[in-house]
Amino acid sequence: MLQVFGLVVPLFGLVVLGYLSGRLRRIPVEGLAWLNFFVVYIALPALFFRLLSTTPVEEFSNTAYLATTTAVTFAVFWACVAVARWRSGDIREAAIQGFAGSYGNIGYMGPPLAIAAFGPEAGVPVALVFCIDNSMHFAHAPLLMALGGERGTSIPRLIGGILWKIVSHPFIIATVVGITAAVYAWQPPAPVNDLLERLSAATAPCALFAMGVTAALRPLRRVPVELVWLVPIKLLVHPLAMYLVVSRVPDLPLVWLHTAVLMAALPAATNVFVIAQSYDVWKERASSAVVISTLISIMTVTGFLYLVQEGVV
Repeated sequence: MLQVFGLVVPLFGLVVLGYLSGRLRRIPVEGLAWLNFFVVYIALPALFFRLLSTTPVEEFSNTAYLATTTAVTFAVFWACVAVARWRSGDIREAAIQGFAGSYGNIGYMGPPLAIAAFGPEAGVPVALVFCIDNSMHFAHAPLLMALGGERGTSIPRLIGGILWKIVSHPFIIATVVGITAAVYAWQPPAPVNDLLERLSAATAPCALFAMGVTAALRPLRRVPVELVWLVPIKLLVHPLAMYLVVSRVPDLPLVWLHTAVLMAALPAATNVFVIAQSYDVWKERASSAVVISTLISIMTVTGFLYLVQEGVV
């Protein structure tokens, strides 16, 4: 257990430092814009490229892994949407609750946690899961909002907007470029590679600190009743379902299984709040879902890593 704490304390400590900084120094949230830009458009793409460009090509063809991880995540998503729709009758609110119960912080927390816990070989499954899951989420959000009565966009423009968000996302571009480099066994010149290495090293501290500050600048006014079932689904049901299904994939490396479960065990992503805010739906409760699930995940993620360390899973 001490080894596990030694692993997670520095990483979650960055989130705590960000949270305390945000609470003590009330700098406007707009001050995070450039840091978030650096993480999303520069540091994380550099990390993904470095990890993927040195990976054996055959590892990218594990379609069974991609199919099962995606199926589990979206089974959880649609289950949450169905329950929320049954409770409230509003498909737009149900969509945000579906994201809160299934859309983990796989961008900011996924890469640093997985690589720290399981080594560089976890980078490939992290990147692949991220690209597929994010693409599906980019598609579901506008479609469900349109079904719920969001107006002003024609069907062709809606589909075009979805496709553009997918193909232009910096993580997906970096993944495609990294896989292409691996296929052709190409590596950048030494100075460029050194720059990419430095950018990759900045990913974890910047991303996790920014996440903590963001949580601090969205004060928790009350605990929504929906979180009584959404948070356990996100932190317990989702990873358990992922383990039960993905563990049946034949000849799957253990690191890939552990990475899939860890990605499922992560708390609700800050993008859940961003989506809620952009559509003006369930905003404050989405913020509460992010903050509360992040705090509780310190215990649940630590527990999962301890089970891995002990060889239980």
